[in-house]
Amino acid sequence: MAETLKKGSRVTGAAREKLAADLKKKYDSGASIRALAEETGRSYGFVHRMLSESGVNLRGRGGATRGKKAASA
Repeated sequence: MAETLKKGSRVTGAAREKLAADLKKKYDSGASIRALAEETGRSYGFVHRMLSESGVNLRGRGGATRGKKAASA
């Protein structure tokens, strides 16, 4: 996705399907929604919606978790 999309421009039809496929591929290979949003010049919400529409299983939020440590085996 070399070119960034013009902010606020509508993405429809084949261009939307191609963008969704590109976003899905990059998200599945580990990129964050925020990183994808910055790369494409779109908002977090737009990227999130595109991923949801394309059937991606979204990852949970990261960060520190509180609770018991997992037993080392």
